[in-house]
Amino acid sequence: MARAAVVGAGMTKFGVHDKPLQELFGEAALPALDDAGVEPSEIDAFYFGNAMSGQAENDTHLGPKLASHVGMAGVPVQRFEDACATSSNAFKNAVEAVDAGIHDVVLVGGVERCTPETGKDTAAMTRIFASASHRQYEQPTGLTFPGVFALFTKRHMHEYGTTEEQLAEVAVKNHGNGALNPNAHFGKETTVEEALDGPIVADPFRLMDCCPFSDGASAVVVVSDEMADSYDAPVDVSGVGHATDVVPIGDKDTPHVTQAARDAAAQAYEQADSSAAEMDFAEVHDCFTGAEILASEALGLVEDGQGGPAAEAGRTARDGDVPINPSGGLKAKGHPIGATGTAQLVELTEQLRGTAGERQIDGADRAVAHNLGGDAATTVVTVMEARR
Repeated sequence: MARAAVVGAGMTKFGVHDKPLQELFGEAALPALDDAGVEPSEIDAFYFGNAMSGQAENDTHLGPKLASHVGMAGVPVQRFEDACATSSNAFKNAVEAVDAGIHDVVLVGGVERCTPETGKDTAAMTRIFASASHRQYEQPTGLTFPGVFALFTKRHMHEYGTTEEQLAEVAVKNHGNGALNPNAHFGKETTVEEALDGPIVADPFRLMDCCPFSDGASAVVVVSDEMADSYDAPVDVSGVGHATDVVPIGDKDTPHVTQAARDAAAQAYEQADSSAAEMDFAEVHDCFTGAEILASEALGLVEDGQGGPAAEAGRTARDGDVPINPSGGLKAKGHPIGATGTAQLVELTEQLRGTAGERQIDGADRAVAHNLGGDAATTVVTVMEARR
């Protein structure tokens, strides 16, 4: 049984933008409203995600600014911050609100600027990103997120024999998918040889293993299940799981299994009365190529230890048996922190409507999205289905 439905979706191109946050968000929110066929006055509440604007742009108290810009002054607005899982958590709360009958129509979205257009260079933004790690035990060591996920991935390589070539295959696949996505930050393909020839960022990651800093916005309109049939092309939300894990990473028993993802996936599948085997494709949080491999296993799409071989064998390609990141993922589509979670849901919506163009997954009927925050300490997993 559906808990809610998405009836409108919109997003900007991810990349470099020089617009203020409210204008950038408007370029996603207004198309989402148009897609749903609703006016701003019909929105009951607005939940949105933004993680870094206070540190990056000295821009806080964004709720009324964004609501005013898109013609929704007066509605209740709530901002969420869960590092990279920020707008996925906003979405979870919106689904719970309409499922509980608190609201009927909710706008959900996220916006972030992470490129030097904020006035901060790459080194400064890297430090801001690292604020999501443990203040006492990780930040003083200089550990940043390439290092965090490199540690997870190296452990996975030790346990299962995952190779750098398999990591490169993830980059090649996602860049190929991103080349078909007009909203992707990177629209060009790459090769295994090019990926393996890149400079080391944090062993085993080379440059092509790492997603970019991006600017962008995304938004969806969520309505109650009871109202969904009164809209064109609704897509059902049948499960949303949310879990956390131990922090700091030195206290995790098995960091390479990303336990929060497994717990959140179990919740989402149970709510949806479904399983990983029934998913036609997945959008996962591939901030690094190793993160996609870990996510594919945590979601149960492949068995533990088989994430690398699955990528190498082409199983996770668009025409494989477990397609992952047809959008291009964070790796090619880009990663504007607060907008990433709802951007994944935009992709699920388009794919399940059959409107994803050249990157369309044939016969897509049910899908899962996985969005993590920080050092895999927060994860939100969402299951969506085409309305029957």
